[in-house]
This record gives sequence, structure tokens and C-alpha cells, in this order.
Amino acid sequence: MQMSAVAARAGSLARAVVRTIYPPSCITCDARTDAEGAFCAECWQEAPFVRGLACDACGMALPGEDAGPVRCDECRIEPRDWGRGRAVFTYGGRARQIALRLKHGDRLELAGPAGEWMAAACADIVGPETIAVPVPLHPLRYWKRRYNQSALLAARLAAVSGARHCPDALIRTRRTPSLKGLSPDARADTLGGAIAPHPSRGALMSGRDVLLVDDVLTTGATLGACARVAIEAGARRVDVCVLARAGRET
Repeated sequence: MQMSAVAARAGSLARAVVRTIYPPSCITCDARTDAEGAFCAECWQEAPFVRGLACDACGMALPGEDAGPVRCDECRIEPRDWGRGRAVFTYGGRARQIALRLKHGDRLELAGPAGEWMAAACADIVGPETIAVPVPLHPLRYWKRRYNQSALLAARLAAVSGARHCPDALIRTRRTPSLKGLSPDARADTLGGAIAPHPSRGALMSGRDVLLVDDVLTTGATLGACARVAIEAGARRVDVCVLARAGRET
């Protein structure tokens, strides 16, 4: 038997032993599941997936039915800096748990299933020329957190969808404070010049369809700043995909 086959069998045996000792459990509770990275039946029913009609620009779930692309009131009143937007969840409940555990709880394994759901949600706007670009973190924040959750999501999304992943096409040139509670103008001032194309890698966006990837979309100020920079760098078009779409802050 070839060494590769022996190694494969040994790996399968090891995984079987691990599954026996540590059976897979729901990603948001301790209930057992049939596979890793899955919801149990109860949590699946409670997960706020965006199903049916949704805003074509920001992914917000909308009431009713419509035959074609529609936009929510917010996106009609204040057009986005990007084209189309997709979201897996409405932010809250189980979706909030996943987003917070991934972002602040070192639950990096959640990026796998979350990225796969995102790939399914944006399948209609991703093509062979698409480049998946995560919203960047400032180096100091990256050093503190040790990872960029948006880059992890983008990597899995790209692997599943066939898009190219470029984790550093965009960079943060300076740290910015929280945007929570700020007016649209104040948000724009805060983000002004804080995001830029990478000195060399940013050129990869030129002439390409760019898919910006982030964990949560609230007002869209940060994604809008990223979109403007990508367009200035020569992107052919810019769309967005997020794990969860939150309601607008008041």
C-alpha cells in the first residue's frame, strides 16, 4: 500500500476517534448534530435567514413578493456606493451569536459554515472574474485580535464560489473610532482617507468585479468607503456580501 493511502487511512481513523470522543454539536448550542459546523434542528428554525424578498442593494429582508429586483426605502433615499448586496441573516438572535463569537470569541471555525452560507447567498452576483476583498483591519487592531474575521469569511466564500481571494487589496491607513451613533456626515469624515488600495496588491482590482465581504452591515458607511476606494482603483463594478444585515442605528 502506498504511503499516501496509509496516511489517508490513518487520518480517517483519527477523525473517527475524535468524532467519537467529541461528537459534533450545534454551532450555537450544545445539542448534537450530524455534522460539524451545522445548526441543530431547533436553532435552524430560529436562525433569522434572509428568505424570500430582500433589498437588491443591501440584503435587508423585505415584506411581500416581487418579480424583480427591489430596493428598500433606505437604499432608494440614499443610494449605495456599490451595486448589489446580499446577506445571509437578519442580525439578531442566532446570527448575532455567530457574528460575535467569530469576531470577539476566537471561534475561527465558524468562518467555515458562515462563508459557505455567504457563497450561496451571493451565487447570483459572483462570476469567474470576481475578486473577493474583505473589509480591512488596521494593523494594530489586527495585532490585538490576531485575525480579520472578514478575511476568514472571504477566504471560505471564494473557495466555495471559485472567486479569487485577495485579503489585502484594501488597507487601513489609520485607526478609526467606533461609528456608532454618528451622523452620516460624521461617519464620512471619520472614514475619510482611512481606507486605501494596497500599494501593489490594490492593482488587482483594476478591471475586475470586486465583491466586498464583511461580517455585519449596519449603516454601510465602512462598506461604502471601501467601495469608493475600489472604484477609484479601477474596479469594473463593486458588490457586497455580508453575513448579517442589521437594522439602521438611531
